[in-house]
Amino acid sequence: MRKTLKEIFAKYGPVAAAVYFTIFFAVLSGFWAAIHFGWRPGSSGGEVGAFTAAYIATKVTQPLRIAATLALTPLVAKAYDRVTGRRSPPRGGTQAL
Repeated sequence: MRKTLKEIFAKYGPVAAAVYFTIFFAVLSGFWAAIHFGWRPGSSGGEVGAFTAAYIATKVTQPLRIAATLALTPLVAKAYDRVTGRRSPPRGGTQAL
């Protein structure tokens, strides 16, 4: 799976990075909110504990986040190209002049 993720990053570049980090921060903030609102810590140490627990839970879901990145990046890149009106050159081949 790692090889495929590298290929996606090589092919789509910034779009793949944006998709990956959007998913990462959405999952991290979702876990933090769930832990924070379900468990009311009484000190600032408890706040750090909630964030740490959310980060650990996010790392556990990494294979799922990678799979989502692999599935969503081509769709997001296609939508981005449509919205911006630009046409991406064919990847991996030679271009006709």
